[in-house]
Parts: sequence; C-alpha cells; structure tokens
Amino acid sequence: MISTLISRGALAVVVFFVTAVAKPVMGQDPYLLVITGLGGDPVYSERFTEWGSALVATAGEEFGVPAEHIIYLGEDPIADVLIQDRSTRENVERAFATLVTNSQPDDHVFVVLIGHGSFSGGQSRFNLPGPDLTAEDFGLHLDQLADRRVAFINLASASGEFVKALSADGRTIVTATRTGREGNETIFGGYFVAAFTGEGADLNKDGRVSVWEAFEFARSEVTREYETSNRIATEHAVLDDNGDGEGSSDLEADATDGALARTMFLAADPTMAAARATDDEELRAILVQKADVERRIEELLALRGQIDQDRYDSQLEELLVELALANREIEARTGSNE
Repeated sequence: MISTLISRGALAVVVFFVTAVAKPVMGQDPYLLVITGLGGDPVYSERFTEWGSALVATAGEEFGVPAEHIIYLGEDPIADVLIQDRSTRENVERAFATLVTNSQPDDHVFVVLIGHGSFSGGQSRFNLPGPDLTAEDFGLHLDQLADRRVAFINLASASGEFVKALSADGRTIVTATRTGREGNETIFGGYFVAAFTGEGADLNKDGRVSVWEAFEFARSEVTREYETSNRIATEHAVLDDNGDGEGSSDLEADATDGALARTMFLAADPTMAAARATDDEELRAILVQKADVERRIEELLALRGQIDQDRYDSQLEELLVELALANREIEARTGSNE
C-alpha cells in the first residue's frame, strides 16, 4: 500500500485539527488595500484612478473578495464611487489599522500603491495628497501584519528602494523600478493591473493569476512596448520574496525569488472555498489537505533547477500521488471530482 494513502486514523486527526482550530487552518482569506496617490496632473490622476478602480472592481465582482475586505483610497473620492476615502497619510494609517484588526494569521494581504514616487536624501516616498509616506513608514505598518502573508506592490516611479526597506520573510515585494533613481513615468502599473483584469496572464492555465504570473506578464509587456517603440527602457521592475532585500527582474533566470509569489493569489483558492462551503467535517478535512498539497506543489515547481533533479522528481511524484488520493477521497464522498 502506498505510504501516502490517507488512512482513517490520519483523517480523524485532521478532522479534529480542523474543527478545533478552524480559523488558522481555514486562513488565507484575501484582503486588498489599494491606494492611488497624488497625480499632479489631470492626465495622471485619471490614469491612476482608472487602474485602481479596475483592480478593485475585478477583485470584488470577479474574484469574490468580500466588500468588507477591500479598502480603496484615492486622490479624489468624487472621481469614482468605488473610492471610499481620500488617500491622505491619516487615512492610509487608519486603513492599515483596519487590516490589522480584521485580518487573521495566515490571511493574504495585498497592498497596492498606484501613483508617483520620489527618492531624495536616501529616502523613498510615495506621493500623497498632503504629507507623503516613506518606505520606512510603510515598514512600520507591515510589521503589524507579520503573521500574515503580505504582497506589497508599489507601482510608482522611483519605487525600487522600497525593496530593501520592506523585505522580510513572508512578504512579496514588487516595485515598478529597480532603484529610486528611475524616476520617470512608469507603464508597468497598467500592465500589472491588466494581468488581473484581462485574460493573458494565467500562464499555467489554472484559472487564477498569481503575483508571480502578474509580474512576469507585466514585465514582458513593458519590454515589448519599449522595443516596439524603439525607446530605451527607463524602468526595470523587480520582485523580492525571499527576504534578502534584493529584487530579481528575470525570475526564470535568477530563480532566487518567485517561490512565495507563485502562491499569492488575489482570487480565492477554489479548494479552500469548497472546504468552507461544506458541512461535512471529514470532506472539509480532505479539502484542506488537498489545498495544502496544491500549495506544496506550487512551491516545489518554483524550485525546479535549484535542487537535485532526482530529488525534485521524487518529491513531485509523491505530491502528485497524494493529490490523486485526495481527489479520490473527495470523489468517493461527493460523487464528483472537485
């Protein structure tokens, strides 16, 4: 008998664990904070609002993120009915306090900054109506979310120095520029948002777009636009998710970053959604176990080429067998394959 078979004894342990500490096991609820900053010009203000509103609308209407899990702050609340309040320093701080209060350990928190940034005197800032917020200011807020999985996406110009300031275990940091000195207008943000609102970024065709996929899609589109217009690229987006404070641009080649970003989704995990929806405790336990196996498969796939090939193949085979057995258990209890 295959050693990874889900025995009744093991299943009973999982059932007990799920029912006794349901919230930590059933975590990974998505929370979204979108902040559009000071435009400085009507053209930019409209563009930033368009990007922010598109992301918020998609999160709520298509991804099913509950309205109470979404906070949208903008330069001008009158510009769109989705904007809940003005993006002042005080309101941003209040929004983070709300995230700390409402989210739970292991939930996925997405913070998206859309606007202009600046870098001077060794300090990076995100430009807001009124006093700006520095990278260090944001770091203090993120420290309050240390037991959550955080994706901090800064789509502003001159955003690169945010990586060093915010990098930590359990965090995925994306910036539109490599350094604070890339201060020109960026186009990366529009493509990053389009990765979630469009249909071209689901690279592995699993029905959801990860932060890793959104980054790869946007970076590729930025490269294409600069090349087709015969312009020299003035922005180079980077991603850091291994806590070393150094962003990677080509994730396929660098491979030091990307593992965590592959597991960060704004859309709800369909397996976990099914687990929450069922009243069958044993089925819920199997679904939770399946979701964990799927997560471990994603993490292992990200390590391909970094570990011994035989070890990789062996671990992948074990996980695929475990996943197949979980699917068999689900089918036996429901009459269909989840």
